[in-house]
Amino acid sequence: MLKELRRLNSSEELVFPSPWAKGKPISENTMNTALRRMGFTKEECTSHGFRASASSLLNECGKWSPDAIEAELAHVGADEIRRAYHRAAYWDERVKMVQWWADRLSTLADS
Repeated sequence: MLKELRRLNSSEELVFPSPWAKGKPISENTMNTALRRMGFTKEECTSHGFRASASSLLNECGKWSPDAIEAELAHVGADEIRRAYHRAAYWDERVKMVQWWADRLSTLADS
């Protein structure tokens, strides 16, 4: 699905770009509004809840370094140079981690 979205939106670096702020992703409120329209209440599901769940499960499994998890979730300081280095420093581990996460979600969806 993401490859198809990339094909349709190839001029953007982001998968889900904001239609109002060039170079920025859609907002948390946009995601939450989409969840409400799908029928989820704020007690059932929030966009931040996905990040919190990912952080918990990735940390609990013991396969990934906490720094790589934090870099993937973009929990780094406001310093632009540090942010760029921090994200690149764990690239190989992050690629493996995201694949593991996708496989884990598929397993959960099938059960």
